[in-house]
Amino acid sequence: MATQPDPSDSRRPAGYLWLRQRYALNCLPHPVESFVTTGTRHTHTTPLKLEETYPKSYWPGEDEFAHLEFALKHEGLHLQLLRVLLPQLPADQLGAYIQSKPTSIFARRIWYLYEEFSGQRLNLPDVTQGNYVDLLDPRDYYTGPAIRSPRQRVNVNLLGNLAFSPLVRRTKALKTAEAQKLEQSCRKVIAAIPPELYARALQFLYTKETKSSYAIERETPDQKRSQKFADALRGASQRDYLLKETLVALQQTIVDPRFANTGWRDTIKEQNYVGRSVGMNEEEVHFIAPRPQDLADLMPDYLDASRRILNSDLHPVIAAALIAYPFVFLHPFSDGNGRLHRFLIHYVLSFRRFAPDGVVFPISATMLHRPQDYDASLESFSKPLLPLVEYKLDGSGRMTVLNDTRDYYRYVDCTFIAETLFSFVKETIEKELPAEILFLQQYDTARRLMREVVDLPNRHADLFVRLCLQNNGTLSKAKRQLPEYTKLTNKEITGLEAAVAEAFAVKAK
Repeated sequence: MATQPDPSDSRRPAGYLWLRQRYALNCLPHPVESFVTTGTRHTHTTPLKLEETYPKSYWPGEDEFAHLEFALKHEGLHLQLLRVLLPQLPADQLGAYIQSKPTSIFARRIWYLYEEFSGQRLNLPDVTQGNYVDLLDPRDYYTGPAIRSPRQRVNVNLLGNLAFSPLVRRTKALKTAEAQKLEQSCRKVIAAIPPELYARALQFLYTKETKSSYAIERETPDQKRSQKFADALRGASQRDYLLKETLVALQQTIVDPRFANTGWRDTIKEQNYVGRSVGMNEEEVHFIAPRPQDLADLMPDYLDASRRILNSDLHPVIAAALIAYPFVFLHPFSDGNGRLHRFLIHYVLSFRRFAPDGVVFPISATMLHRPQDYDASLESFSKPLLPLVEYKLDGSGRMTVLNDTRDYYRYVDCTFIAETLFSFVKETIEKELPAEILFLQQYDTARRLMREVVDLPNRHADLFVRLCLQNNGTLSKAKRQLPEYTKLTNKEITGLEAAVAEAFAVKAK
């Protein structure tokens, strides 16, 4: 049943917000919200939302089509709302509105979307004159190659397709990030690695990324799974990972074999969610994935959209955000979705030659060090989604989703996500990469200085360095009793400690 705005509120919702309330639509909030008031125009901006308040002269009235036009003009494209709303509008009234505005770019966009979403053809002749109009305004959005719809003379320039297309708005932050030319900075850091250190540095980075990606999930994989994940990272650009069979095969290699899948979750009818137990019989739910029966529809559309994005001219970091994050929101497997999501970041950056061939930089280490920022990037979608999903949990914690949620996952706004990913990439290049390379250089110096004191076996020396670094440059009394070091004199241990402290610039206790 339609609802009306609260007349006691001096600020009246307009555009998409008015339409949501008018038709009681269960939709994800749009990143731009508009209000009309008796005062002057002003803007309030947060990292996730732009709130515009207009003077009363902007009020569209009580007409649905006027609010649709206002929304498209001032707020951009809210595909999920339009997918739900447009098929509900009476075809005769919609046809009359379009005929009354034959040159309106907004009417032609509405016409195109109505026929695509409803599957119904309006009783209108094709447009035969005038320029083509863009579905997405390229001044406001990053867009893809245009596919023409001759009937309405509309350029369908979504990043993906009408069934699945993440969106990214052109923000000042993204414009600034693109201008920083991070790919050039990355290549400079890699080029500065001493030749004698290069091979070890690359191996070290692959190992670091593997451990960090598992650590985010609070997991410690066995050596075999770690090696398989590192090998997949190393050969990422050599395989097509936007295919069901390759993603399934990769999932099987990085998870415990008992939880490996032979297909998407629909093959085992498993409902996924992310949460934690807060009591004996209570679960705190943070994120709910699509219903298993919806994956057969969503995943092919995701893969098709992702392939378009991968081969577009978008900045590689933006492309990585658009491919990797929707994947983890779809959560197509029983386990390993987070690791695969982070793997896809590397896959896209590797495919697009963001870094030199064969180089992986440890972005998961940055995410691990900035958990709040990483969580915020995920929660930009998961938090507003949660109130829209109706579900029940049984006594064993198994979830059943009760309402149709499929459309919520089709058009994720990745603007904040892309901004955050840029910050992770920047920090990885400017801090993590140099720090890891410096560590190897310091380590080699430590080993050289240690050999001047006593030439320990390699394993004993490696362990000594680690134990000293863990204890502020000294070997604890307990560790001195390890069988590896009982043959050493106190003078030798002191000399070895001094070597480690000098190499790593550690001030001993």
